[in-house]
Amino acid sequence: MFQPIKVIEFDLERPLETVDNLKGYQAVLALVRVHGLPVGTVTVPVRDGRCESDAFGKAILAQHRHKVVQRILQCALRSPVPSGGFRIQDMVAADSQEPPVPATLLVTVAVCTRDRTTSLRLTLDALARLNYQALDLLVVDNAPSNDGTERLVRECFPTMRYVREDRPGLDWARNRAIQEAYGDVIAFTDDDAVADPNWVSAIVRVFLENPEVMSVTGLVLPYELETEAQLIFEQYGSFARGFERHWYRVNRGNGKPDTFQIGAGRFGTGANMAFRKKVFNLVGGFDPALDVGTVTNGGGDLEIFFRVLQEGHPLVYEPAALVWHRHRREYAELKRQIHTWGIGLFSYFVRSALVYREARWAIVRFALWYLWWRYIRRLARWPLLQPGPHLDLLLAELKGVCLGLFRYQQARRRAVQIMKTSGSLLYAMLTTRSARTQACPPSQKITGVRFVDLSQPLKDLTDVTDCSSVRVFVSWQDRLLGDVMVANRQQVTSAEHLREAIASKIGLRLFDPQGLRSRSALEAEVLAALAEQYLRRESRTRTHISSRPSMDLSVSLVVATYDRPESLRRCLRSLLAQQSERHIEIIVVDNHPASARTPPVVAEFPGVRLVNEPRQGLSYARNAGIAASKGYVVVSTDDDVVAPHGWLERLIAPFADDDVMVVTGNVLPGELETRAQTLFETYGGLGRGYEPFEADANWFASFGRRAVPTWRLGGTANAAFRSTILSHRDVGLLDEALGAGTPTGCSEDTYLFYKVLKAGYRIVYEPHAYVWHMHRREMRSLRRQLYNYSKGHVAYHLTTLLRDRDPRALTRLLVELPLCHVRKALARLRGWSDYPLSLIGIEAIGNLVGPVALWRSRRRVKRLGRSEPYVQIPERVATPRKALDTDGQSHPMIKVSS
Repeated sequence: MFQPIKVIEFDLERPLETVDNLKGYQAVLALVRVHGLPVGTVTVPVRDGRCESDAFGKAILAQHRHKVVQRILQCALRSPVPSGGFRIQDMVAADSQEPPVPATLLVTVAVCTRDRTTSLRLTLDALARLNYQALDLLVVDNAPSNDGTERLVRECFPTMRYVREDRPGLDWARNRAIQEAYGDVIAFTDDDAVADPNWVSAIVRVFLENPEVMSVTGLVLPYELETEAQLIFEQYGSFARGFERHWYRVNRGNGKPDTFQIGAGRFGTGANMAFRKKVFNLVGGFDPALDVGTVTNGGGDLEIFFRVLQEGHPLVYEPAALVWHRHRREYAELKRQIHTWGIGLFSYFVRSALVYREARWAIVRFALWYLWWRYIRRLARWPLLQPGPHLDLLLAELKGVCLGLFRYQQARRRAVQIMKTSGSLLYAMLTTRSARTQACPPSQKITGVRFVDLSQPLKDLTDVTDCSSVRVFVSWQDRLLGDVMVANRQQVTSAEHLREAIASKIGLRLFDPQGLRSRSALEAEVLAALAEQYLRRESRTRTHISSRPSMDLSVSLVVATYDRPESLRRCLRSLLAQQSERHIEIIVVDNHPASARTPPVVAEFPGVRLVNEPRQGLSYARNAGIAASKGYVVVSTDDDVVAPHGWLERLIAPFADDDVMVVTGNVLPGELETRAQTLFETYGGLGRGYEPFEADANWFASFGRRAVPTWRLGGTANAAFRSTILSHRDVGLLDEALGAGTPTGCSEDTYLFYKVLKAGYRIVYEPHAYVWHMHRREMRSLRRQLYNYSKGHVAYHLTTLLRDRDPRALTRLLVELPLCHVRKALARLRGWSDYPLSLIGIEAIGNLVGPVALWRSRRRVKRLGRSEPYVQIPERVATPRKALDTDGQSHPMIKVSS
């Protein structure tokens, strides 16, 4: 059975920490940073629901100790080597962050998107937290089908620019970004990527230190590995290109082009690439016949990397420029993606062969070799291969390769038609190479020789632009320490490039430049210092690397109401009496504004917001309240609920664990004065017991052929949601076809819990976070309530069957529910229960009507329309609210009738 992998990160400047609450995870994938820069990843298995700090330390030392030392030395070399050499004990504990990058280059960050507002919000939220100041943030909306992206940008990210490009195709959008860019540098990322705060700073550092460099790509790591498809993608190919900086430039010795760059996938990916704007005047823009939105479906990023290099301009892969990518969560989406990669790759080959005639045969040879190495060689072992996802993906990719041989010409004709109808685009390049490519003259392979003294600060080597490589001899005072070879390819060799090469090659000798100790002794000393730093010191324990302290959680309380002014008044008094230092807002959603009964009640409570939702239905009302909320946590409750003192803090507390997405609480009867109220408790009530428990992906899968009993998890009368889950592509808002006020009658909450668990997240039931609920007092109301519950229960299972393809619903519908009614009837007939047969009959009738109710409800939603997708706005928080004095009690006295 698949188990997810938790993705986290460590910076070794801070103590390693034990990670708790990993139940259901098989391992932790941790990015390791040294002084803010990534050096590698480690995968540590989960033991008893946790990963100890020592386990991380041992894995880091076993796999990356040389890289850690190299990075520490690279930082230390910003200063001259002292007389006794560097001390490893001092360096591992030192705070040596990269110096801030001066904001001398204006950078345009362009996100090209189409109809993916939920994912885009995460991308833009990350861009808003970039630590580089001179930014021009641009969103290019490519042939949108609605105005969702425009509204998202204008309403939630007003400092970002929005541009609409109606010509369909990712490369049309990228070219439009080039035209609209204000910056000297244009950085591109995708709408399913989350940029590291240092992303742009790392890119700018490379451009500032290397004026000849025209393109920079960076490291791409998985944002999450919560589904099997995401893990398969990482195993099959992934976007990562390693943690070492690489410099690329074509050598044209004797006038012959170097065609090593044909396999452009090694250079990076379109989710993380940046260019000097002027390079597009030299080599042309993106080819609009390539990439997503055309029949080629890809290859646009690879082709521009190839062209920049083929035209003679340097490209640098900089792992410090990091973005996190949200891989496809479903296998079908992954398979489709891999298939289109095959199409895009060979479309790029065809395009390059057509344009660069002198490199045509080299491209053909490379393509044939690639076919053999990647596909034929593997498939030749077909009898030995086990059927599985990797083989399935390989065949899908090969099928795409075959199609890619013919797709480019088709896409090119379409692009020409678009150009004719819409006007020529300045940066389009659909013709063969122009004379500008001759600007890179043939060069001889000359190796320069230079000396540097580490007792002095390192400086750029500016006199090596006529050399293809430089051999640098490294000394300290009068002692020669060694030499390094730098492939500068007619570029200035920056001091940073020198520090990197010296730290890698000279390494341990920098701890003893006088040569007093042997290499083995130095290795032992370094290893002991690292072990002391990362293994033997006191470590802290943390809960899932929480990036937001619990007191920073802003809260939105959403109360849906329908013409119950007295109940609403009691509810609001109890909510305003909550003691909390956090930011809190209260939103009341009037689900029957035509009656005008709710506004006077809300007006009695200054600061409470009123939202109108004329479409009747609890899901519509709750969704409207969620859409209006600004809190990081959204709490839902009902107007017939009264919250005791301390309820809110107890309900919010489990969100200290980052993968908890929903917290539910107990719902106790506020009174039991009538027969209807006591019978409702006999039926089951709304409470779920007094023992806390958790549900996760393992719990979701543990019921075999039985349906998942999400109704055991509580209800939205007392529930809190991390707002990010409500904008999650696989979860989202409440289903408007379910819930009170609709033909189905209920189960909107149980289906939302189902989606959260199916997506791989956790739900916590916290019985101490209880509220008091006023049950229906009259039998007539109780009968209607149970009838609606029974309809909704069947509608919920039919939804999981039809929408989620979960056959376990059939067990519940065809076996368990009939048996449940039979057992209840037998218990009543035998005198074991006082639950009336009439109510059992009402439940059975409701179950039978459930399918029709769901059909009617779906038609109703189609007529009224869906709720707008929720977009989380975590940085906009409500005004802090202190508890207000009330003249009422926080909960009623419980009365039990005989």
